[in-house]
Amino acid sequence: MSKKTATIIGAGPAGLTAAYKLLTETDITPIILEETNEIGGISRTVVYNGNRMDIGGHRFFSKNDDVMKFWTDLMPIQGHPAKDDKILGREKPLIPGGPDPETEDRVMLVRNRVSRIYYLRKFFDYPISLKVQTIANLGFGRTIKAGFGYMWSAVFKKEEKSLREFMINRFGSPLYKMFFEDYTTKVWGRSPENISAAWGAQRIKGLSLSKAIFSMLKKPFMKKDISQKNVETTLIEQFIYPKKGPGQLWETLADEVKKLGGEIRLNTKVTEIKTADGKVESIIAESEGEKLEFISDYYFSSMPIKDLIEGMGESVPENVRQIAVELPYRDFITVGLLVNKLKLKNQTKMKTIGNLVPDCWIYIQERDVKIGRLQIFNNWSPYMVNDLENTVWLGLEYFCNEGDEMWEMPDKDFIEMAIGELEKIGIIDKEDVLDANRLKVKKAYPAYFGTYSQFDEVRKYLDTFENLYCIGRNGQHRYNNMDHSMLTAIEAVKAVKQGIKTKDTIWDVNTEESYHEEK
Repeated sequence: MSKKTATIIGAGPAGLTAAYKLLTETDITPIILEETNEIGGISRTVVYNGNRMDIGGHRFFSKNDDVMKFWTDLMPIQGHPAKDDKILGREKPLIPGGPDPETEDRVMLVRNRVSRIYYLRKFFDYPISLKVQTIANLGFGRTIKAGFGYMWSAVFKKEEKSLREFMINRFGSPLYKMFFEDYTTKVWGRSPENISAAWGAQRIKGLSLSKAIFSMLKKPFMKKDISQKNVETTLIEQFIYPKKGPGQLWETLADEVKKLGGEIRLNTKVTEIKTADGKVESIIAESEGEKLEFISDYYFSSMPIKDLIEGMGESVPENVRQIAVELPYRDFITVGLLVNKLKLKNQTKMKTIGNLVPDCWIYIQERDVKIGRLQIFNNWSPYMVNDLENTVWLGLEYFCNEGDEMWEMPDKDFIEMAIGELEKIGIIDKEDVLDANRLKVKKAYPAYFGTYSQFDEVRKYLDTFENLYCIGRNGQHRYNNMDHSMLTAIEAVKAVKQGIKTKDTIWDVNTEESYHEEK
């Protein structure tokens, strides 16, 4: 009797997790087909001239115990201070038997989560809080207006037809306009009133001004614990992070998959999905000019739904095809910028090297620039930066559509524009720039507008193929975090093991209350 096999499309968090679970919990042998030559999808780490870039910023934090254990089994949490702790004379609590980041590579660091909003050329807490500094930065008039706006929203709730009403109900109209409207428009390329409220329900369901204030008040009485089970995800203060960036963990997992007998084929692009009689029969892919066919018992897809449906050819009903082909995505550009220093000074109580601001990332709310968010890689991990004590390694994040003006701009011109924007808003001086590169990422964010409102028709069609399992962010056209993407893979393997025909448990990840951030 021949052994069963599974073909998995994509070597990101979902695809790798599915392969590992198949190898450790079933007798099914997986083969992963990855279009690029890299592991990790958009969770990979890009190395440029000795400095490491995290595309989009990936905090390793989950309220699911199995996911947290999965991560720390692969890469144990540090048991000794990291490089920046030693430089500053800090001593983190040691975990008995935990690895030393200075001598061992496969280590999870415990990091402080600091993210703020940059608005009016000043810093504001994210989520917004009612501290004295917040009031001083806003000014008396804006503060009074925001306060009355919040009280009004607490009494007179709007019907949540769009993301706009969703946010106003939780923060009030003035704060929404100050801190959410413009940034959200940058990210998605359209006003929040044209975006489904479902985005808010999946990303920030449990967040509101009242909860942010309550979290601030109870903070001194809370026990320090990396699990932070009773804290809103958006309000967590610590997370774990691979020593050399998120890609290091997925590369570690890929090594484990191969050790266990799984196969990973890079530079292998899926071009066709053959179906018949309610099943996927085979997958056609191209690699180095050669056409290959993969015939398996099971198929797991984390490729964009749009491409999956197109690959199924003329057998797809026209209405399903039309919805899928027009599903919207938002693409992404990162500029890696190496500078001598920032003009911004650390005005917090947190110790940093070179008086650097302590933020992992900064939300740029200023209306006169296109940049959406700024990452400071020094603060994610000291091992991401080649010369930690003398340079600052930045990631400037822009949101765009493939083929638009920003996407098509030559690298040199785009980098010059990006440098000019940071100088304009007082973050750097141009003469302090040492090096730069630009990276473009397609289909980074599945979007919640356009034909997304009809997505259930696509899902119902895909569910008719009993041996096909859609997993991951793009595989489900859902703005999943890494842990949610992993959970879709875990649920899919569970369905295979138990012979469950329905795919509901897979699609329910990040929609059921138990997965929401309010839980």
